[in-house]
Amino acid sequence: MASRRLSMRKIKEVLRLKWECGCSIRKIAKSCNIARSTVSEYLTRAENAGLSWPLPCDLDDSAIENLLFPVEQRQPCINRQMPTMGYLFQELKRKAVTLQLLWYEYKQANPDGYQYSHFCDLYR
Repeated sequence: MASRRLSMRKIKEVLRLKWECGCSIRKIAKSCNIARSTVSEYLTRAENAGLSWPLPCDLDDSAIENLLFPVEQRQPCINRQMPTMGYLFQELKRKAVTLQLLWYEYKQANPDGYQYSHFCDLYR
């Protein structure tokens, strides 16, 4: 379950306690009343963003937030081959043919095709 982000003031306090005071993650978590995993996550994000203490004066709160939480670029949508529904209906009438078998054949022909659960949803 995703939780809300910490306020920028609290994020800066976490960074200050770690880099200026040299406090442990456990001590920072107790001091700021947040989980140790949250402290670790924010410190990792800061290191990945190349931030150091003291924070540069030209960075305002929104710039720091953009560095810590970059907008993820979505992968372009892959144009997947749809299974032929008429073929599926016809084949399923045959003895010993299952939807899973038809999906397996579909995946062999279309390696980037739909996963089984979505394939079943399309069939319904």
